[in-house]
Formats: sequence, structure tokens, C-alpha cells
Amino acid sequence: MQKNIPYSTALIIGAGAGISASVARALADAGLKLGLAARNTGKLKSLAADTNALIFQVDAADPASMSRLFNEVDATLGVPDVVIYNASARAHGPIAELDPAAVKNAIDITAYGGFLATQQAARRMIPNGHGAIFLTGATASIKGFALSSAFAMGKFALRGLAQSAARELGPKGIHVAHFVIDGGVRSATRPDPADRPDSTLSPDGIAQTYLDVLCQPRNAWSLEVELRPWVETF
Repeated sequence: MQKNIPYSTALIIGAGAGISASVARALADAGLKLGLAARNTGKLKSLAADTNALIFQVDAADPASMSRLFNEVDATLGVPDVVIYNASARAHGPIAELDPAAVKNAIDITAYGGFLATQQAARRMIPNGHGAIFLTGATASIKGFALSSAFAMGKFALRGLAQSAARELGPKGIHVAHFVIDGGVRSATRPDPADRPDSTLSPDGIAQTYLDVLCQPRNAWSLEVELRPWVETF
């Protein structure tokens, strides 16, 4: 997947299998230097080998850890001009029975971590007047489901962050975009049913859209893109 992308260095926070792995491969194919960050870095070794990426450890909800991550990336990879935030957490269950600590953790990782990443990215991109910050949302970004209040709160907040940051940072030359992943994402453990081909979202298809948005001219930037399989109802 080759693209003429006007950026050179990318950092994916919350990297792992699925969407972020496909985006990582697409960015590497396009010639970008790549950093992969996660709490559990052991799971990134194969992907890093495939994409010639550097691996970084981060607790996305901790300000000191996020600051340290960006400083390490600056020193070893170069200042990132693409930052993709893909980290999230869930606390599933009835509202009356949810553990408040688990809910706080889910919101901290899904939304507060997105703010921390956006803040660190903005501090580096504003002086250059150039960069892209992409935030990965979900159906829960626009529609809260039963038994999923914590996830909805986090994703609603992340969407609000994207809207506010885009209006603030866009005029400074920084492209902020939010992606609503509205449907199930295909994986080895979640293949398409034989009688419903292409009824889930392909991670590679999602990655293609991320790269397409990176290539947009500044006179026609997308703030939000919704992605869903062709058979999805909405």
C-alpha cells in the first residue's frame, strides 16, 4: 500500500493486533519511520520486526509516562509528525454493579490518555506548523449501548477532544481527525461468517482510510470519518 504521505515519522499509541497493526504496516510500506507504544510491549515484537519499528512502553493514562514516551521517541526515532491514539479500555456490566475503580480506569485510558497524547503531540507540532493527530473511536463514540456506559463515556469524551482540538490546532497546520469504527473488526478469532462475506470491517481497509486522510490537502481536511461494512445498518 504505497501513498505519497506528507509526513515522515509516526507514533502509534495503544499498538497491538488488529487496526493498529494494519495501520503500522501501511505506514511502514509508505516509507514512514515508526514507533509502537503499548503497556505490554512483548506483544509488539513480531509487528515491530515486520515494520522495522521501534518499541516503547507507556502507561497511557499517566502524564509522566506519556511525557517520557514522547521524549524517548524524540531522542531515538525523531519528533513524530503523525500521532495515532488507539488505546482504550472497557468496564462492561450493569451500572448498578460496576466497580467505580474499573470505570475510572476505562475512562482514564480511553479519554484522558487521548488528551495526554494530543497535548504532547501538539507541543511538538505547533512550532513546526505541521502534523497529524488521529484518534480512534467506535460506535460508542456516538451511541451508548446498554451495559457499556464506561466505554461510551470514554469514547464520547475522545470525540469531544477531537472536535475541540481540530478547531484549535487546524489553523496552526495540524490535522486532527476522529475515526468512528462502526462495526465489528475482522480478526483470526472473529472471521466473517461463510454466508455473510465482508460483513465485518477489514483492518487493512481501515488502514487504507487512515492513509487516505493523511494525504488530504489542508483545504479539504476531514474532522471525522465513519467506517462500517457495506451490510451494516445504522
